[in-house]
Amino acid sequence: MLTLARAKELNATMVTEDHLIHHAQSVSAAMGAMAKHFGADVEHWMAIGYLHDYDYEKYPEEHLQHTEEPLLAAGLEPEEVRAILSHGYGICTDVEPVTDMEKSLFTVDELTGIIGACARMRPHGLNDLEVSSFMKKFKDKKFAAKCDRELIKRGCEMLGMEVRDVAALCIEGMKPYAAELGLMGTEV
Repeated sequence: MLTLARAKELNATMVTEDHLIHHAQSVSAAMGAMAKHFGADVEHWMAIGYLHDYDYEKYPEEHLQHTEEPLLAAGLEPEEVRAILSHGYGICTDVEPVTDMEKSLFTVDELTGIIGACARMRPHGLNDLEVSSFMKKFKDKKFAAKCDRELIKRGCEMLGMEVRDVAALCIEGMKPYAAELGLMGTEV
């Protein structure tokens, strides 16, 4: 089973840009919160979240086309690789998310971008971010415009959850990692 330490080791062979490392950390933290919600293995889900954009820096135009073979060769289980591939469903893969882990990864990948953008706008960063503040920004299509809200909504539908509930889980899951994510704010 993939551990968080092994996911970090593998990711480091392909990902060097700070913003992509922060994204991996954000998705990892959010996946840990989702695992806790579903009563699943928190570290395992965090590891999958950390490694989800393994090939993105080197192959942004061919994202997830250079993931399966190297990760299987590195010892990941087929279902772990499938979970990673499923986050690109309808965008760059045809691997439909079917498990709670896959649906969660599909959803939180974009969701963490909006959470991070909200936190960067606040004096205390992520530390005092409430879901109500997040929802106001989520409804503003101009805020963090590159984050695909329709994809987030589709993911939440797959999970049978409301956007506000998934966001609340992810915000709480990311808070302990605020310093590591660069989301402490300016008034620490």
